[in-house]
Parts: sequence; C-alpha cells; structure tokens
Amino acid sequence: MTETTCDLLVVGAGPAGLYAAYYAGFRGLSVVVVDTLPEPGGQVTAMYPEKMIYDVGGFAAIKGRDLVAGLVEQAGQYKPTYLLGRQAVHLHDAADGGFDVELDDGQVVGSRAVLITGGMGTFTPRPLPVGQEWSGRGVVNFVPALAAHAGQDVVVVGGGDSAFDWCLALHPVAKSVTLVHRRAKFRAHAGTVDAVRSLGVELVTDAQVSALRAGESGALAEVDVEVDGVVRTLPAQSVIAALGFTADLGPLTEWALQIDRRQIVVDSTMRTARPLVYGAGDIVTYPGKVSLIATGFGEAATAVNNIAVELDPSAHLFPGHSSSEG
Repeated sequence: MTETTCDLLVVGAGPAGLYAAYYAGFRGLSVVVVDTLPEPGGQVTAMYPEKMIYDVGGFAAIKGRDLVAGLVEQAGQYKPTYLLGRQAVHLHDAADGGFDVELDDGQVVGSRAVLITGGMGTFTPRPLPVGQEWSGRGVVNFVPALAAHAGQDVVVVGGGDSAFDWCLALHPVAKSVTLVHRRAKFRAHAGTVDAVRSLGVELVTDAQVSALRAGESGALAEVDVEVDGVVRTLPAQSVIAALGFTADLGPLTEWALQIDRRQIVVDSTMRTARPLVYGAGDIVTYPGKVSLIATGFGEAATAVNNIAVELDPSAHLFPGHSSSEG
C-alpha cells in the first residue's frame, strides 16, 4: 500500500538533491527526499563537514556543514518530506502513470516523477596497501572533526583534491602535516597544490607507505615511507588515506537506466533512458560533464524545470527568476 505520495521523489539528500528540493518547491511541486544516510548533506555531511569548499558561487570559502545547513534552510521554505536512513530499492510503474518506489523498510512512495541525485550511490574507501589493522584507530579516510587531530603529526596519503583540502584544513591545528603521494604529479587543482606548498607542508612524492608502527603506548606513532628504495620514517599519530572511493550504484542498476562506468547517462534535459526519471549531480554523465557542486545545482534546476513541463505540458519551461516581482 502506498503510504506517501508526492509530485517528485528525490533520491539523494546531498547538495544537488537539497537544491532540487528547493527548486521543485519553487515550481509548486510537492517533494519527498530519500537518502540512506541519517542526516541530509550526503557525502559532505558524512565525510567532509569540517572541510572548506571553494568552488560554490557567492562564497570565497564555506565549511561543508554550513553549506548543507544553508541548503536545508533554503529547501525548508517549501516543506519537503525527508525519509532519511532509508534506501530506495525498487522502482515500479504505477497504474496511474507515475511510480511506486519501494524503500528498504517496506514503505512505498507514490511519485509522479523521480530525480536521482544520489552522489555516487554507495561508496567504499580505497584502502592503504598496508596497515589495515590500524583502520579506525590511527588510519582514517576522512575527518569529521578537525579537533580530533589537534597537536598530532598527520600524514595524508593521496594526490587528489581531498588530500590537499585536508592538508589545508589540518595545517592550523595539527603539529605537523606531511603529504605522501605515489607520483610527482597531482590530480588536485593547481591552485590548491600551490596553497599547500605556500604553507610549508612537505610533499613526499614518488613514494609509498610501507609500514605503520606503534609507540610505547600502543598507539600509532610512526609511518615508514619508501622513496626510490630508501625507507624514511615519519612521526604520525594519524594517517588520512585520501585515496578515493569505489562507487556502487546498488539497486539503481535494476531500474532500467543506461549506465556508463558507474554513472547514469542523461541527455541535455537531465532525462534518463526511462521516462519521467531524471538525474543530476555526480551520479550522472553526459558529454562535457564537469563534476562540481556548482554544476550539480544547475543540473538540478534543469531537471526540475523539465519535469515540471512533462508533468504539466501547459507549464512554462522557464518559470522566471526567483527574484522577479509578482
């Protein structure tokens, strides 16, 4: 039995999903938002609440948790219904032309359309090649609270944006920060790399972590790093393995969508291969795609406007600016 009904079901409560909830409300649609995490914000809340974000329009820099709080407040004007800590499992065509979406707890959401903004689905951190026995007690994949590393020697392993962002965030509170990467080239944005260098953070390149050791107290104290066959020992009470994640779309692979390399293929309207199912954010792909939070906001607005017209052909694709006077 359908327990909840809405015009639009948004699958994923990350930044793109929260903005979609706001924009759908602005377009007069009722919205339900489903997410497997217990709080809104997606990966930002789960993994990066303390990290500064530099590529959102209007903010020179904004902390992850503050961005999420603003998006929740913005969407809250239109009172979306949140079903958190639950996963959308099955998508069934409904007799009235919409969908019945079954959640993992048995609840069913009846919706006229679906917008998938679920980040990269479920994700598993890529582990360090050594030191798995230290996971959760010295080795972590992200930093929910910077204060937990205050006064520590921290080794960050990785060469992407997250690795360098952690260096920037931890430098003011840690005793020392050292970055270790297996290559001399980095995937991170050049400006971020330059900012980390300017702080005096040591970058150890062409290197691999080869061992982790405890001190007299039994806690993590040292990390061995091998560079060109020479082993160097670094002090480390914390190691942040910023090596990325392996994505798994989970039940979405059974929704009759076109999938390309663990992403959902959409067209210029953000429509998927299944009618009345759209996508936005990191979970979608199309030619020329650039994965930024700002891009996800635009994709969410594009999707919602096209959904509004598909649900009501008499509606205008462009409803006017939200700043326009009535």
